[in-house]
Amino acid sequence: MSENNYQFDVLYLGSGHGAFNGAIPLALKGKKAGIIEVGKIGGTCPNRGCNAKIALDFPVKMKKDVDNFQGHGLDGTPKINWADNVKHEKEVISQLPGGIEQGLKSVGIDVIHGYGKIVDAHTIEVNDTKYTADKLVVATGAHYHKIDIPGADLANDGTDFLNLEKQPDRMTVIGGGYIAIEFATIAANAGTKVTILLHHDKALRKFYQPFVEDLLKDLEAQGVQVVRDVNPESIEKSGDSFVVKTNKDDYDADWILDATGRDPNVEGFGLKEVGVDYDKNGIKVDDHLQTSVDSIYAAGDVLDKKVGKLTPTAIYESMYLTKLFTGATTDPIEYPAVPSAVFASPRIAEIGVSVDEAKANPDKYDVKESDLSTDWFRFAMQENKGKTIAVTDKQGYLVGATEISSEADNVISILAPFIEYHISPEKMSNLIPLFPTLGSETLNHL
Repeated sequence: MSENNYQFDVLYLGSGHGAFNGAIPLALKGKKAGIIEVGKIGGTCPNRGCNAKIALDFPVKMKKDVDNFQGHGLDGTPKINWADNVKHEKEVISQLPGGIEQGLKSVGIDVIHGYGKIVDAHTIEVNDTKYTADKLVVATGAHYHKIDIPGADLANDGTDFLNLEKQPDRMTVIGGGYIAIEFATIAANAGTKVTILLHHDKALRKFYQPFVEDLLKDLEAQGVQVVRDVNPESIEKSGDSFVVKTNKDDYDADWILDATGRDPNVEGFGLKEVGVDYDKNGIKVDDHLQTSVDSIYAAGDVLDKKVGKLTPTAIYESMYLTKLFTGATTDPIEYPAVPSAVFASPRIAEIGVSVDEAKANPDKYDVKESDLSTDWFRFAMQENKGKTIAVTDKQGYLVGATEISSEADNVISILAPFIEYHISPEKMSNLIPLFPTLGSETLNHL
């Protein structure tokens, strides 16, 4: 029982990273917390998102690495077994919901299974039972957007792809974002003939476009067809296969992936009725993640926010709310430098000040680009196409980085602390990194 005679101090609607990462330390600090979930505990990322995706991608990356070493110490090209890869992915993620729920219960958090509806500023109803709390946190996440054309129901979403046990011979992907490019990469490397339909002339528009073009060229070299400036008009069934009709041409496929984005889960559970302000972009919050109703907060992908709707930002928001609710802070939320990556082959990753911003402000920033194919360590790895760009301010402090390579995600993770903690060039020069490693060579390019 809370101090105000509510059943809970904090009640979370949703069990993803926007909820459980903060709920556990909240409970450890003596607060009574509850989590309501209609689906699998853990939300999108552990069950049908990042974790599942990366499990499917590991063999793809390994295959690409082995392919690069043909004639350089390795003979024989491996082949991805689609069914075994999906089986492995399910083995990885099947243990996660139970493990997360056990972790929640072990610290005294009540896990309530069922569809929750907010009925007033302090109450959520589940299966005809009302639960009250001093504060509510909406962490309902997002769902896949469905393209608005005739026959849209014939297409599949990202969750369907992660559960696809039979490999399609031909796959058409509608969209050019993270999910489109990452899943196209997985399918193409397994031998599926992939066509990507881009609504505009660019893919991955938030990333540095010269690197995106390098990635698309690499995909095309693998046999992927990339069609630009195309508008899907309908999807029709044609015998045992399907056809996507567009303003340009018709594209036959055995399986269609609708990767046209994700929409926040804001409808059907009482937000409008209790006065929480939201729109198609998500729930509106202030700089303390507080909604238009004082006792209701929000975190994760359901937010309308400027930073990326990523697992790490959801975790950060959940942890921030714990600090806020326990009195550890009264300050507004202030995000650190947020890294982002496309787990394609090669990967693209970035953090901090973008290359475009730096080039637009030459009085503030310097830009240094390095061709990784000339780096001895990357050459030893058979990294023959990579590029990295470091952005520094006029005092020489690292403020941004962008890379395309097989190790771009790891490189950006290495550089993140240098950017966030504003480590001076002098202090960086005093570091003695482990050699020979990816880390030591990454620092050499600064």
